[in-house]
Amino acid sequence: MKTYINQGNQDTRSGFGVGLAELGRTNPNVVALCADLVGSLKMDEFIAENPERFFQVGIAEANMMGIAAGLTIGGKIPFTGTFANFSTGRVYDQIRQSIAYSGKNVKICASHAGITLGEDGATHQILEDIGLMKMLPGMTVINPCDFNQTKAATIAIVKHQGPVYLRFGRPKVANFTTEEETPFEIGKGILLNPGTDVTIVATGHLVWEALQAAETLEKVGVSAEVINIHTIKPLDETIILNSVQKTGCIVTAEEHNFLGGLGESVARTLTAAQPVPQEFVATQDTFGESGTPAQLMAKYGIDQNAIVEKVKKVIERK
Repeated sequence: MKTYINQGNQDTRSGFGVGLAELGRTNPNVVALCADLVGSLKMDEFIAENPERFFQVGIAEANMMGIAAGLTIGGKIPFTGTFANFSTGRVYDQIRQSIAYSGKNVKICASHAGITLGEDGATHQILEDIGLMKMLPGMTVINPCDFNQTKAATIAIVKHQGPVYLRFGRPKVANFTTEEETPFEIGKGILLNPGTDVTIVATGHLVWEALQAAETLEKVGVSAEVINIHTIKPLDETIILNSVQKTGCIVTAEEHNFLGGLGESVARTLTAAQPVPQEFVATQDTFGESGTPAQLMAKYGIDQNAIVEKVKKVIERK
């Protein structure tokens, strides 16, 4: 099994901040908007270097989406920033009507996604956002796994013409990818670890958990193939189908409701082309609650231990 080294825990939102600052230096058309959460979105560096290209709209997220859509008409590439809950659920109508419907080149950048938001509790821990966004025609949905990949994704989406939803988080998590070993390409999954007994397809914070689960499984003689699906839409169906043709079963892992998330997209792909047993590591149609990220991941069954148990279950179904 390939060993990945944690280069130090870092929050993925900081990867966004570094990537945005780099874009500010290299692309004069990039502008940024924020809904009163500059510090939380790590946009300070971009603002300090490009004050004339930043718009603070205050706690008016719907207005921010409308302004962003308008800025694209003049050739600007707007990056909006607020919490994932406010980036999607609060402003869904504005995104649908003003951005997605006309294919506006807006990059919707969403921090504090999922249950690992932690102590802020259920009202802020959106677990439905991937489903909301992937159902919008023409919307690209990206959920990177660590600091380095979030930075790379932020830089990559500026070259993509059309609306993008970029999802990242609050807690410090393992930073283990490198651009050299795992180059970022929109719509292309990354094979992190080859295996023969089971396929584990993970996204976001669950990628590191999947790698840790694979190490545990190897000790009991189970060879797990681990795939990082950072782009949920468009989904890299080829890498998934090639893997399950070899392993004969699959576990999907995500920090999202099992309804509407990555697992559901994978299930659709398998049903159409290569039906195999599948198990879901995801929240089970529930809201979250206050707690530390580790406590909540354990309670809601979205950590490495949950992945190990689902792997054992799915192998029995082969």
